[in-house]
Amino acid sequence: MPKLKTHRGAAKRLKVTGTGKVRRRKAFKSHLMTGKGADRRRRLRRGDLIHPSNVKRVRRLIPYL
Repeated sequence: MPKLKTHRGAAKRLKVTGTGKVRRRKAFKSHLMTGKGADRRRRLRRGDLIHPSNVKRVRRLIPYL
């Protein structure tokens, strides 16, 4: 079987944890932050995990990470 190419866009945005879960950043944090509440901004600072229903598809994009 040939080697698989890593999807470079996904590789820059996603990390795999030690237990094999896929980590991502939250969206809606690049600009226009003054209109968002402090609680919401604080929540956006934390990362999140990829939803279990999408993990298989995402792992195909980053096979060697």
